[in-house]
Amino acid sequence: MTSTPHSSTPHSSTPHSSTPHSGTPHSSPAHPGRARTRVVILGAAGRDFHDFNVVFRDDPTHEVVAFTATQIPDIDGRRYPAGLAGPSYPDGIPIVAEAQLAELLHREHVDAVVFAYSDVRHEQVMHLASRCIAAGADFRLHGARRAMLRSTKPVVAVTAVRTGVGKSQTTRYLAAMLRGQGLRVVAVRHPMPYGDLAAQACQRFGSYADLDRYDCTIEEREEYEPHLDAGGVVYAGVDYTRILREAEQEADVILWDGGNNDLPFFAPDLHIVLADPLRPGDEAAYHPGEANVRMADVVVIAKCDSARTEDIEAVEASVRALNPTATVLRAESPVTVDDAAAIRGRRVIVIEDGPTLTHGSMTFGAGVVGAKAAGAAEIVEPTPYAVGSIKATYAKYPNAHGVLPAMGYGTAQVRDLEATIAAAVEAGACEAVVSGTPIDLTRVLSARVPVVRARYELREVVAGGLAAAVRAALPLAGSTAPSVADRRTG
Repeated sequence: MTSTPHSSTPHSSTPHSSTPHSGTPHSSPAHPGRARTRVVILGAAGRDFHDFNVVFRDDPTHEVVAFTATQIPDIDGRRYPAGLAGPSYPDGIPIVAEAQLAELLHREHVDAVVFAYSDVRHEQVMHLASRCIAAGADFRLHGARRAMLRSTKPVVAVTAVRTGVGKSQTTRYLAAMLRGQGLRVVAVRHPMPYGDLAAQACQRFGSYADLDRYDCTIEEREEYEPHLDAGGVVYAGVDYTRILREAEQEADVILWDGGNNDLPFFAPDLHIVLADPLRPGDEAAYHPGEANVRMADVVVIAKCDSARTEDIEAVEASVRALNPTATVLRAESPVTVDDAAAIRGRRVIVIEDGPTLTHGSMTFGAGVVGAKAAGAAEIVEPTPYAVGSIKATYAKYPNAHGVLPAMGYGTAQVRDLEATIAAAVEAGACEAVVSGTPIDLTRVLSARVPVVRARYELREVVAGGLAAAVRAALPLAGSTAPSVADRRTG
């Protein structure tokens, strides 16, 4: 099946400066004498850059005067580089902390604010809207299709209602299924541009050496390494038009590996959304997770082996109310540990995925499940041993107490993680570490005690549901069923 490629032909435009507003309206090159709309994009180093690239970069009627940054540390204070911003922004675009929003709106005479990040309560989105409206700026939320790119290859998208639901294990499960049918599968990961943005415009990861070559953080490794473990290829970066075109050259199927609970960047032929019965109600309380549920072809209720029956049923009822036409499946997330003997009867520190604990608001993950199942004598509270950025994380996210968040957005945070473990070991409190992150942490840090991985995979409660959805959506294995795209346009 081939769909119509998204047009990325730029509008003609005249270069203009992104320096602070002088008080004189900036004229639109397309409409002489008409002021350009001055825009701020609220973001977190992901969706915001994509929306700019696709919607605003070549639009002569709008001028993006700044991005704001939140959720991810050390993003503000930099600039979106001129090489990515295009000829209309010869100085690039400043990135400022969201905390400075009120001052920014006033100083830059901002006309419109575009909200462009994810995993945020609906109430928080509207509080931001109220701040912008009170300052005289429009508040915009782009429609789902506004920045979706069309692929020449079939696209399967995996998204979620919240971060930490189980997207990665589902993506791995689907990749194995598709490869089992002899198809070339390329995963494209939601952006994680924490380093040199210009250098990260389009990245291809085909080996572990690529992780080192691109100086990947723990957060990036957690998403890329499992694909490499399975012999797959993954792309990521900043310029997703370029990424898509390059990925299409070596793929029969594009697998969109979503981040947080964000919308897909590519128009999907099959949209699979993960819902979480450990956080019942969140499927209707967070942006843009609720939109994902309403758009879904398939909703997978994950972690059914860890959740209460009443919570599973409540989430399923909520999903069916939001999207009566979606196929609803149930799945489990069984956890295994690599070396149970190294844990049994010992005091352990458990490391869990950072974003799941921070803006994901969870209190535990696969590491805790694995440690308990393996018979750990005690899960050690690491807070007294926390240093630097880890200590600051506990102060900001008190729900993370009891486990150690794998905050690895940069070298300094990795060293703080390492130092926290070392302090607990030196105090005699910790005899082993259980890592619930999807990577081998010993590749990036060292510890004087065993580091045991807790791994988790997807297991359908009733086997075959996802395979049937794939067959119905994509022209695979000689299937004659109409594709999702055909049914939508038919």
